[in-house]
Amino acid sequence: MRRVYNFSAGPAVLPEEVLREAADEMLDYKGTGMSVMEMSHRSKAYDTIIKEAEADLRDLMKIPENYKVLFLQGGASQQFAMIPMNLMKNKVADYIVTGQWAKKAYQEAQIYGKANKIASSEDETFSYIPDCTDLPISEDADYVYICENNTIYGTKFKTLPDTKGKPLVADVSSCFLSEPVDVTKYGVIYGGVQKNIGPAGVVIVIIREELITEDVLPGTPTMLRYKIHADNESLYNTPPAYGIYICGKVFKWLKKQGGLEAMKEYNEKKAKILYDFLDQSKMFRGTVRKEDRSLMNVPFVTGDGDLDAKFVKEAREAGFENLKGHRSVGGMRASIYNAMPMEGVEKLVEFMGKFEAENQNT
Repeated sequence: MRRVYNFSAGPAVLPEEVLREAADEMLDYKGTGMSVMEMSHRSKAYDTIIKEAEADLRDLMKIPENYKVLFLQGGASQQFAMIPMNLMKNKVADYIVTGQWAKKAYQEAQIYGKANKIASSEDETFSYIPDCTDLPISEDADYVYICENNTIYGTKFKTLPDTKGKPLVADVSSCFLSEPVDVTKYGVIYGGVQKNIGPAGVVIVIIREELITEDVLPGTPTMLRYKIHADNESLYNTPPAYGIYICGKVFKWLKKQGGLEAMKEYNEKKAKILYDFLDQSKMFRGTVRKEDRSLMNVPFVTGDGDLDAKFVKEAREAGFENLKGHRSVGGMRASIYNAMPMEGVEKLVEFMGKFEAENQNT
C-alpha cells in the first residue's frame, strides 16, 4: 500500500488510525452485523454514535450548555443562506470580507436584506486581516460575520473583531478544532468538516440557544430552520450518517492526542517549519502578512508561473499531492491540517530545498 502526503485544502487528509478503525468496522459495526452505511439513523446503535460524537465535541471545545450542536448537510455554502434566513430579524447584517468565502457569504446575504461590508482586505488580494478594533458596526445589525481562517489566501483572525455587543457569526471550516476556542465569544460557529474533521457532506453548527427562534424570514424552507433541527436533535431527516460516524472517531482521536491545546502546539511547530523555510528561501516566498498567517493553509509562490507548474509536477512525482494553489490565485498552497504528520511537512521542506538548489539559475 502506498500513502502519499496529501496537502489538499479539502476534502483533506484524515488520521490514518481513524481510517483503519473505520475499515475494520466496515462490514460489522460492533457486532451489529452491518456497516454504519447500512444502519437506520433511528436505531439504538446509531443513536449512540451521534450522541457520543456530540458529547466528545462538547468536551473538546468546552461548549456551554446554552449552545446547541447541530450536524447538518449542505456544507458551509448552505449556511451562507441559512444564517440570514434565521438571524436577520431587522434585515441588516455586517460582514467583514477577508476572502472568497466571506465574499460569497456577503453576496448571498444581500438576497435577504441589507448586508454591509464594514471591513475588507480585497484591496491587497486578501493577503491580510484588516484592523477590527473599532468597526463601524450598524446599530440595527442582527449579527457580525467573519470567515475566521481563509483557506484560499492563508490568513487567520488572531484576535476576534469587537462586535460592540452584536452576535459574532464565524465560518471556521478550515481551522475547526486546530486550537482551543472560547465558544462564549460567538453567537454561531460553523464549518464544513471536510478540511479538518471528516469526509465531505457534513456541516457542524454550534449556535447559542437564544438565536434559535421561530421568527425566521418569510419563505424560509422547513429544512433550513435551525429550530427544526435543534428540536429534532439533528435527526429531522436522514442525516449524513456515515460522515458523522467518522467525525466522531476523529473527535476521539483528538482527545487521545491531548485535546485542542496539544493540537495547537503541534500545529504551531508544523507551520513554523514551513514558514521558516519560506522566510529564508531565495526562490519561494509566502504571500501573507506575517502576523496574519494561518497555521492550516500556507500559500506560496516563486514569482514565475512556469517554475510554479514545474514544482507542482515534480512534487507530485515525489509523493506530495495537491500542492497547486486555488484556481483564483495560482502558485502553490500546502494545507497542513491536524492529521498531516510533522514528517510530511519536514519532507516537503526538504524537497523544496532540493528543488531550489536544482533550479536556482532558472
